Amino acid sequence: MSWLPSIEVSRVSGESLTAQIQRVLKREITEGVLHPGTRLPPSRRLADDLDVSRSVVVEAYGQLIAEGYLEAVQGSGTRVARHLATTPAAVVPTLLDEGRVPAVRWDLRSGRANVSHFPYREWLAGYQRVLQTARQGDLDYPPLSGVPRLREELARHLGRVRGVRTAPGQVMVVSGFAHGLGLLCAALPGLGIGELAMEEPGLLRQREFVLEAGMRPRGVPVDEDGLDVEALARTGARAVLVTPFHQFPTGVALSAERRAALVRWARDVDGYVIEDDYDGDFWFERRSRPLALQRHAPDRVVYAGTASKTLVPGLRLGWLAVPGPLLAPLERVRARRDLGSDSLTQFAFAELLGSGAYDRHMRRLRGRYRLRRDTLVEAVRRFLPQARLDGPAAGLHAYLRLPRGTDEAALVAAALRRSVLVRGGRDLHGRPPGTGPALVLGYTALPRSGLTEAVRVLGAAYSEVAGRAAPAPARIA
Repeated sequence: MSWLPSIEVSRVSGESLTAQIQRVLKREITEGVLHPGTRLPPSRRLADDLDVSRSVVVEAYGQLIAEGYLEAVQGSGTRVARHLATTPAAVVPTLLDEGRVPAVRWDLRSGRANVSHFPYREWLAGYQRVLQTARQGDLDYPPLSGVPRLREELARHLGRVRGVRTAPGQVMVVSGFAHGLGLLCAALPGLGIGELAMEEPGLLRQREFVLEAGMRPRGVPVDEDGLDVEALARTGARAVLVTPFHQFPTGVALSAERRAALVRWARDVDGYVIEDDYDGDFWFERRSRPLALQRHAPDRVVYAGTASKTLVPGLRLGWLAVPGPLLAPLERVRARRDLGSDSLTQFAFAELLGSGAYDRHMRRLRGRYRLRRDTLVEAVRRFLPQARLDGPAAGLHAYLRLPRGTDEAALVAAALRRSVLVRGGRDLHGRPPGTGPALVLGYTALPRSGLTEAVRVLGAAYSEVAGRAAPAPARIA
């Protein structure tokens, strides 16, 4: 059974739900993503995935059958019409590095936003309140560091939820993490800091960004306890960028011992730690989650967060909790570069934080993502029992370690031929990796049925690469 990965419906669109489903299905068929004979999900299952009435899906299927795109076969469900000729696009893994994403049924890349969970009603209500109550000064150029109301709400929220120790005057609102990192890379050289240590493995594009911003990146290895602080000390760097809550891509959490060692290192070298808490809102373990590293050394740690994973990346909304000595250099740099971030968006987000709507949204979102991760764990157990998931149950991606000797590149290519797009772990190493083959699995953009099917297909691709016949998969309920 195939799942339809690209359907997203909006209840605030002027287009009916039925028309939205029809439009996406037509596009997927004409672009060759859905091949002739592909079986579609039962109307009840697709309706559940999209959270719409079953009659909406039944009507969409019926219209497409009438137009010749689909066919209903007694006892076999609804399928793409077999007479349609399609020419699937030729794709290669390097397309991802070039910024071109092949059309596939199942996209397991990490970092993808699930816009269907955006709290449209609450956001519109908050925006409306802002417009109704805004004073003339509120609509002028915003303060460089952000509107005071949002800085106050963020200081309270971050302290309550992540244990961040900061004051409104030390919070700077930025247009996403890249914006904040660019400001830091411009400010640190003024303090005599020209190198930025970065986790290895990590985002290669982020290293290129740091280099282009005028600082020299230095790789530091990560093991099962997180960043190797002794190796960091040997680099001679005085600043480091880390993801202590849920390391990208390995998923490990920085151990308590390493956290203490990292704080000592920062004090010893008169340096700074940039804490990228990109998915720190998502902790699914039974034990209590670790709080922000920043709380242990507010004078040495820059805490960075965004709304990209909890709302949508398109808001371009982020924040820094800045140590006192760094605040003035950052403000000077920013005064030369921009005129601040969108004030209306800041006021609307402050409304969500102050009213409790954001907390309610996060409770719903954690519940949904917890179920998705549980589904991923079960699917890996059933269809890829040779592999193991590393790190705690946290964050929005999982690191799947493959058996030694697995040809990772061949597996990624075999999965792509089966319309599954996934990143190999070695793509995220800046040098020949010492760790074994792995896959980085993003699991938040697909519904649970799609995750199960995608991992089942990955299991078949693994069996092909391993040179043996795939075992008969367990029946999907």
